[in-house]
Amino acid sequence: MSKENIKSTYEDSAKRMSGAQKNIGAELTPEHFNDPSLHIDLHNKIKVDYNSIEKSSSMEELHKWQREHVDKGDQTKEGYPLNVMIDPAMREMYQVVHKAGMTNVFDRFSEQQPIQCKFCIEGLSCQLCANGPCRISPKVPRGVCGVDAHTMVARNFMYRHVTIGTSANIFHCHQAARTLKAAGENPESGLKIRDAEKLKKYADMAGLNVNQPIENIAVEFAKWVMDDIHAPHHVESKTVEVFAPTKRKELWRKLGLFPGGGYSEVAYAQTRCMTNFNSDPVEFLLNSVRLGIANEYQGLFLLCIIQEILMGSQEITMKKQNMGLLKDNMINVVTNGHMPLLAHVAIDLASSVEWQEKAKAVGAEGIQILGHVCEGQQLINYEGTHNQKAYGGQEGEWLSQEYLLATGVVDLFMFDYNCTVPTMPIFAKRFGTKLLSTHPVIKLQGTETLDFIPEKMKEQAEKALNMAIKAFEERKAEHRETYIPPHISDTMVGFSTESIKKALGGSFDPLIEQIANGNIRGIATIVGCTTARYGQGGSNIFKMTKELIKNNILILSGGCTSSVMQYTGLTNPKAAEECGEGLKAVCKQLGIPPVLSYGACVDIGKMTHTAKELADALNVDTNKLPLVIGAPEYLEQKAVADACTAVALGWLVHVAPVPSITGSDVVVKTLTETTETLGLGKVMVEMDAEKAVQIYIDHIENKRKELGLN
Repeated sequence: MSKENIKSTYEDSAKRMSGAQKNIGAELTPEHFNDPSLHIDLHNKIKVDYNSIEKSSSMEELHKWQREHVDKGDQTKEGYPLNVMIDPAMREMYQVVHKAGMTNVFDRFSEQQPIQCKFCIEGLSCQLCANGPCRISPKVPRGVCGVDAHTMVARNFMYRHVTIGTSANIFHCHQAARTLKAAGENPESGLKIRDAEKLKKYADMAGLNVNQPIENIAVEFAKWVMDDIHAPHHVESKTVEVFAPTKRKELWRKLGLFPGGGYSEVAYAQTRCMTNFNSDPVEFLLNSVRLGIANEYQGLFLLCIIQEILMGSQEITMKKQNMGLLKDNMINVVTNGHMPLLAHVAIDLASSVEWQEKAKAVGAEGIQILGHVCEGQQLINYEGTHNQKAYGGQEGEWLSQEYLLATGVVDLFMFDYNCTVPTMPIFAKRFGTKLLSTHPVIKLQGTETLDFIPEKMKEQAEKALNMAIKAFEERKAEHRETYIPPHISDTMVGFSTESIKKALGGSFDPLIEQIANGNIRGIATIVGCTTARYGQGGSNIFKMTKELIKNNILILSGGCTSSVMQYTGLTNPKAAEECGEGLKAVCKQLGIPPVLSYGACVDIGKMTHTAKELADALNVDTNKLPLVIGAPEYLEQKAVADACTAVALGWLVHVAPVPSITGSDVVVKTLTETTETLGLGKVMVEMDAEKAVQIYIDHIENKRKELGLN
């Protein structure tokens, strides 16, 4: 059979399967794809005008506008997307990109609205076998295989969200452990053990010998972590046994939720999702909670600990955020993602006199490395990067990355591990940015990818910096037009269990006293992503946080929500003036903001650690705390896995937009009611900011009542 006949057979089969006369894929043109080689002469085709946009005003006036804007409540379809954007830099750069006719995240959301699938939104679509895709409705209540709505929704929830999110966080932890092992074995790697005392503390908890050289402890602890991740699912996890709360472990064993090795847990869960295997929807949901426990203790918690050992623990300080930190005459490197392992070695190198002189030799004032998305939130919090000459600050949330490249001054955009959007090669080609993937888990078309070799991180960091220098030379030689939105926010960062205890004099007693006397009614974490949806785009996060602090609820932030808190001024101590009287007094006394930035979305692991220590200090189980976990603009699978962690620990967790569960009342009832009767937490999915805030307040007040606090 000829190649033409094979192609024809494929196309005819696709038409027959879809029931259409035309194959949709055949109608797509080269400009619909992200391969930069398919986009010819972008510089001449896409005309960029930096002058015909509405510029934002000073930060003081902007903060006033942001508050007035969300108070109007007009974050609807009308006026979208500028009516949901509250980041001044992103507002300006969106106008540039939109007027140039370039694809971008907010415009793509609008384009998707007429065709987004209602069945998928409700979890009532299945593509697992060749009899599908199947969709369930009152007229067709079962899939071809016989699956009903309850099983389909529950299985989709675990398979499409929880297993992927859990495996991603555990994978991240595994890569961090590999890096720690390399730091112990290969001093020439450029890696350092910056917090030796923390390494000793956790290695001792793991039962390892800490009376040996620190390099040996690093290797043994790394192996201990990786061995547990690789253990069989039927062998109880050592990391969970060592680090999880005692009372929770008793409950998890009773309910059959105590996990084994993380990778094996994911494999077992995905096997259960095979067509015609498990058909018990409640079993899928409980398995999701079990995955949530592995997600925390073999993922989030330990990866945070290991990265702090390598990069330095949190240190409370003031730093700067947003696009105004870019400099036209500097070599600008932006590092994006969630795993700043290579980035911190690059910052070390770039901070040296040798590399600064290399930058000056090509006409630059110097070289600076700025973090973006969660990677930026981690770097801005680590003590090891705070005072490095080449460290430039944090740039923004994931929604802003296309607009960031549109400034024309980003010489190198290096990225590692999720939240790098597929359109970056097009933007890089148009605006002259070099792209570099620093881990093979993420590859973009037409982009160089480094293998992840911790033992060679210094060599790889040198390669990245040389790419940036060359890109700067090309930018200046071509005399490209550029524009940098001037906005910069001053933000207090560096909060963690240890740094807060240190600031409080060594214990949580002063914080507990403020909760007991009612100055602080409780704690809400506002974590996760920002979304492009109507009513969101960061504005929902801001609106909710404003109301919560007015009601004397202390906020912990992590992820892209931290960027929202930073560019709206809520992580500045001046924001104490916007709090209720009790929280205001506490913030002013301690000189802190009402929103404590813990860093990245993965730093939720640090928040659970803080909650555990608070529960231990009160001698109660974690589910008794006046605490709510909020992800009011969640985006992807890791957030759902993190929600399952919160359920496992007994907390109310708010997830919005609504996950794909509404197609089954059994699934909704189980996650919103039944799990709580088992001693676990529960999920709420309220989209309206004001209603969500009231649910937070009511839950916290009920928990205060249970603890005997008035």
